[in-house]
Amino acid sequence: MEFSRLSAPTLKELFVKQLESMILSGRLPVGTRLPPERDLADSMQVSRAVVNSGVVELARKGFLTIRPRSGTFVADYRRFGTMETFISIVSYNGGMLGRDEIRSVLELRRALDTLAIELCATRITDEEIGRLRTAVDAVGRAKDAEEAVDQAFSFQHQLALYSGNTLIPVIFSSFKSLTRTLWLRFCALYGIAALHGNTGRLCAFLEDRDFAGAVRCLDETLRDSIEGERQIYY
Repeated sequence: MEFSRLSAPTLKELFVKQLESMILSGRLPVGTRLPPERDLADSMQVSRAVVNSGVVELARKGFLTIRPRSGTFVADYRRFGTMETFISIVSYNGGMLGRDEIRSVLELRRALDTLAIELCATRITDEEIGRLRTAVDAVGRAKDAEEAVDQAFSFQHQLALYSGNTLIPVIFSSFKSLTRTLWLRFCALYGIAALHGNTGRLCAFLEDRDFAGAVRCLDETLRDSIEGERQIYY
């Protein structure tokens, strides 16, 4: 068995992670002016070079705004964020998101999957729909939740690929880890059969080429996870 090499985080990585945590938790509200870099370095017992490079990275991610001769301020990452900001958000607190963040992720999923289904309406082939059914059947045969979730992700990712849109599957893959975490929680709460049922119903609409029905099915399923009888908040 081969194990991956372990490496300790650098001081810069620790600096960035700590400030991200303080911003995402609200301990550093939007608009807050950071202390001068020299004071930050003294307070955190790191070099000014670590602070400077960390501040630059946080500014690139949309967490900070650097204003020459005025200082460095906490930015509204919702307004100025990038895909790197998104990755930081889903990684925050070890991926253990709160109610608002989970709602935001599921609402994004609903928007992306709805677009994928609508695009599939004019281009998906019978062979591709057959592959989706194969993934659904694999969810039902799964020996455990881990396998079931992997097959459910395969179904959703293939659906994104068949949309013909280049970015949808890329965005979907970017939060695979978080999606798996949420689905594993869903399986723990409601069972693999519930995940299989949700995926199977969506696939049945696609097999009938009832794409409007597929969108309604998707909307109902995700809405149920957000505010219905199968919520996955913790």
